[in-house]
Amino acid sequence: MLIMAISIVSTVACPKIVSEWHQIAGNPDIGIYQSDKQGPVDFSIWKAKDGTWQLWSCVRGTKVGGTGRLFYGWEGKSLKDKDWKPMGIKMKADTSVGEVDGGLQAPHVVRDEKGVYWMAYGSWDHICFARSEDGKSFTRMLKDDGKAGRFWEGPGANTRDAMLIKIGQKWHCYYTAMPNDQGMVYCRTSKDLLNWSESTIVAYGGSAGTNQWSSECPHVAKIGRSDYLLFKTQLYGPGAITRIYASRNPLYFGINQDEKYLIGSLNVAAPEIIYDKGKTFMAALNPNLDGIRIAEIDLTPR
Repeated sequence: MLIMAISIVSTVACPKIVSEWHQIAGNPDIGIYQSDKQGPVDFSIWKAKDGTWQLWSCVRGTKVGGTGRLFYGWEGKSLKDKDWKPMGIKMKADTSVGEVDGGLQAPHVVRDEKGVYWMAYGSWDHICFARSEDGKSFTRMLKDDGKAGRFWEGPGANTRDAMLIKIGQKWHCYYTAMPNDQGMVYCRTSKDLLNWSESTIVAYGGSAGTNQWSSECPHVAKIGRSDYLLFKTQLYGPGAITRIYASRNPLYFGINQDEKYLIGSLNVAAPEIIYDKGKTFMAALNPNLDGIRIAEIDLTPR
């Protein structure tokens, strides 16, 4: 399903990094699954019930089997601290609930209005969910058929990189998939984080391209009263590119319409926006894909 724009944003400035980066996590020691090809990639950062900051990252290229991915965790006391404490392997794929062996991808955690933590994550071909009371220990939310997958974009589309944000009365889940090897950003909405609408394509094409990796790691942030930013990554590594789109309609950031929606880019990969004590931070992968770093960012509307 494709929803056309209600209006576009013409008053939003491109975000700027306003501090030095500092590393909070490196390439972890994962014991028997250790590989010289491994590295942390898509991740999530949130504050647990006890006030500590939690970081879970997908570590790819491991010896865990299958497609080689698992979740590893770190814990910190402050977003400004360096080198958070490694907390070990947090989750591995469970094939008994329909997850692809070694296929865990891109966790993202939010806290609902009742104080319950929800994690959206990929199982290689589906988006799945888990929940937690303390923000540290998560339990998969299975469907009536005993499977973890809540929705997908079909066989071979590699539905992945989910993120959650509440807009109005509904949770919005943004994610990417690549049907016909064409990367697109999708969104579904829900009132309870378990029952989801049909998908809507919210961004595709333009200078970001249309290949399998053209719309990775979508992340949406609200700025001001009515403006939304979409960050989506095209390249990882030292030459990383994440393009940034602005819209007043959170379900539409342009289909081959850079002239209306694209406001700039940053040399980062897999960015996540985090708010704490009146300040706004961006976390992103290290340029050499050997860890995760944080800096302050200015998201002030123009």
